[in-house]
Amino acid sequence: MQTAFLKLVAADIQQRFGNDLSEIAIVFNNKRPITYLKKHLAEVYGQAIWSPQFFTIQEFFKLSTNDAEASPLGQFFQLFKIHNELLAAEGKEPETLEEFYPIAEIILSDFGQLDYDLVPIDQLYMELYDNTKIDIAFQHLTQEQQGFIRQFWQSFSIAGHSGVQERFLQLWKRLPILYTKFKETLKAAGQTNYPTIYRDLVESKATLQDFTSSFKQILFVGFNALNRAEAKLFRQWQEEGKALFYFDADSYYLDDNMQEAGLFIRRNIFQTGLVNALGSSPNIIGNRTSTVNLYASTGKISQTKLLYDILEKQNNKEQTSAILLADENLLVPLLQSLPDVNPNITTGYPLTQSPIYGILDLWMEVHLEISQLKRNKISYQTIETFINHPLTQVSLEDKLQIQKEIADKQLFEIALEELHFKSALPQFFVPIVHAAQLIPSLITIVDDLLHSISAHERIRQIDNNLLIETKKTLNQLLLGFETVAPLSISFQIGLIKKAISPINSAIEGNPLEGIQIMGLLESRCLNFDNVYILGANEGILPKTSNSPTFIPNSLRRAYGLPILENQDALSAYLFYRHFQYSEGIHIFYNGLVDESSTGEESRFIKQLEFESKFNFERKIQQQTIQFADKTTEIIIEKQGEVWEKMYQDFIVDQKRISATALTTYLQSPLQFFLKHIANIKEPPSISQEFEMNKLGTVIHNVMEKIFLPFKDEKDFTPTNILQQHFNQIESFVVREIGFQYQVELNSTSDLNSLQRIMLKIACEYIKMYLEYDIANYKAFRIIELENDTDYTLPFPISINGKEEQVTLYGIIDRVDEVLTHDDRIISRIVDYKTGGDSVIFREIDQVFAPNTENKALIQTLFYAYVFEQKTGRKQLEPHLYVARKMREEGTLFNGKEGVLTADFLAFQKENFVGFLSNILSEIFNPEIPFRHNPDATIYPSDPYTLFYREASKWAENEESV
Repeated sequence: MQTAFLKLVAADIQQRFGNDLSEIAIVFNNKRPITYLKKHLAEVYGQAIWSPQFFTIQEFFKLSTNDAEASPLGQFFQLFKIHNELLAAEGKEPETLEEFYPIAEIILSDFGQLDYDLVPIDQLYMELYDNTKIDIAFQHLTQEQQGFIRQFWQSFSIAGHSGVQERFLQLWKRLPILYTKFKETLKAAGQTNYPTIYRDLVESKATLQDFTSSFKQILFVGFNALNRAEAKLFRQWQEEGKALFYFDADSYYLDDNMQEAGLFIRRNIFQTGLVNALGSSPNIIGNRTSTVNLYASTGKISQTKLLYDILEKQNNKEQTSAILLADENLLVPLLQSLPDVNPNITTGYPLTQSPIYGILDLWMEVHLEISQLKRNKISYQTIETFINHPLTQVSLEDKLQIQKEIADKQLFEIALEELHFKSALPQFFVPIVHAAQLIPSLITIVDDLLHSISAHERIRQIDNNLLIETKKTLNQLLLGFETVAPLSISFQIGLIKKAISPINSAIEGNPLEGIQIMGLLESRCLNFDNVYILGANEGILPKTSNSPTFIPNSLRRAYGLPILENQDALSAYLFYRHFQYSEGIHIFYNGLVDESSTGEESRFIKQLEFESKFNFERKIQQQTIQFADKTTEIIIEKQGEVWEKMYQDFIVDQKRISATALTTYLQSPLQFFLKHIANIKEPPSISQEFEMNKLGTVIHNVMEKIFLPFKDEKDFTPTNILQQHFNQIESFVVREIGFQYQVELNSTSDLNSLQRIMLKIACEYIKMYLEYDIANYKAFRIIELENDTDYTLPFPISINGKEEQVTLYGIIDRVDEVLTHDDRIISRIVDYKTGGDSVIFREIDQVFAPNTENKALIQTLFYAYVFEQKTGRKQLEPHLYVARKMREEGTLFNGKEGVLTADFLAFQKENFVGFLSNILSEIFNPEIPFRHNPDATIYPSDPYTLFYREASKWAENEESV
């Protein structure tokens, strides 16, 4: 690496001033370089010396006044008060804080810029007023014509402005008065701000006679873009022999007027007349031919993943390294992607990207919703977000209980008075009665968080800092709100979010060791052996937007105020200077074109690639396709504890095997293990989509209620009697929905939106089932309705050559006898289905097979077999009532080989018993492990997908190989 800039500064200081530096002041733009210069001074001197005094530029200028610094929020409230006083003096209605706030920030920013650059306030705003009048009155004229009119403004009379336009014209006239009174009010309160300090110094209004007199020499190190106040003071102090200037520059961009990176230093040296204490600048960039690594990533966050791979491979322990964030939004993704390094971060960890902001934002959204909708209910998503947030410290037991209750009752909204659980934030859901309680209530939440964090054995310093700064800001807002009329909750929340969003906390490490992480602006004066620049996209480096202002570009140029091109020049300088010193240069940008990125690297890179001798080595990230290794498939061997549990549960304890368990095994043996042996239950959840399983339960239970009065009747009952029950269906369904969701429902008005949909569909399906019976049969006799206790059946299987038995059971929806219109009596077993099942199948061999093509047929034959064996009744026809298809397809199973009835049915029942025996023997065969069937359909709603997804990948890879 070339000799670092601060090393050159340290050597020059030693040569100029010897060992006594006690009366020397060294001033930087920011604090970061101070540590590095101290280190270099220690290396250069090699002995103990009197240390110089170090300042940032603002700390140095602050020496000129005894006034306290006014906070940004304090200035805002002062400005608001004065503005309304001026409106009252003009005979106008005062503005509300909500009306004034959007323009207040712009006014304060413009005032500050005008002070820094010593612009005559009255003159500029009068010109703004005149220009605006012309723009309004002569919008139909060209820009050149309007410019001509401005020169002869006094000759014209203008009228007819709209209300909004007139309001701004009056504002331009009022702003000089507002500026003066604002400054007077701050001064009377013993307060000031930095723009005022700068202007007062130049205009000799500083309270201290000559605050620089206590220093023999003032060294200004690493300055680039100077405002007019700095330039004037620096020139004055140089002429008085008090100041020296150390500019970090390279002749590559300094001597070339076309290079924007040298714009400000050229101004400083050639226009302002400041002398570089280091002498002429060398041409380092122009002579370098080293390699620059340029990485195009496949996404914004992917840049940090690429960096991880590069840092892992490099061994630069003896070298200095820095990660520079052109896009500072990449800080959190970067921290999550760093390898095992020791980072020092003074960019600051932002509150907005911390868990603290998440919980504070949730609190504000909760109370905004409550206040706006005037109700005491909140959504279940809000509750789930709260209980799952790490800072709320809701116990696992309470969390599971809450989730279960929400899922069982399908509670889309929960009343605030029903929230009973312990957390670190007991006041979180307490309603705010008056808008004035908002900030005090939020401060209580912050205090609770501070108390909760401090209760840990290890205090999280970053969280602690963020919370303390947040509380300070909230207290400042509270003081300001006390001086104005009552504000709405929604406006207060908007202002709170804006006020706390800039808060951040430094993650302090050793600035001289490990890897340094900072923004480009913070890297001024600093040099590193290796730099890694993230976010070097066009539109980010340089930025394409400027701060909002009321002063148009034409006036900004005329008065020498900063414009967008100035920001470009500063960004170029901050970028180029690292090419002077660093040996390892790695630049990353998002190469993906999307709504937030053009996919192009910064034009600074293109300029250097075209104009310099650097060798840019481009690397485009490719998403590698990784084939899963065979070992990624989950295979559960039937041995050890697994086999012991299976044997104990199903053979010794006779745990029952249902038709659903059987078809689960046919779809995926691994899923059968997870559900029925490992007993991994589906997590409780609430769905905003329609739940077919709930609908099916409601329909089954209502059908049972309708037919229950006819059970055990010896005589046949005419089917047309079912017509009389149609008017009961709705009330039956409403009560059943209430039972399923564990809520009391007295009428349809008590149902939520999804429950209303369920009611409508359930009523239609039930009517469809009953209408089918009325249309196709003369009479019926109910033999059995749903029963899940009596219909169990022992079934023999062979395990390791020894006969054992398992227990089968089935929930029988309905067993009946029906009288057809041609007076035939048919014994049936009926299963109701509400989903996409069908009575049609292709090949019976494909039904009696793993991954069966018709699970409903397997289940219905299973029920028929258990019932027939248990009761001795034979020749039951399996019927499937599929509401969506029964009118077109009927209810009898049928395939290419015929309808499943009479002799064909009897034959397939025998086949089914053999198939059942084989499958059960396979389940309990110790030699056949549980593994996922890769041909099985995986549904998005399947909660076990994560367990066997890898198995499907493995099978695909095997096939491709």
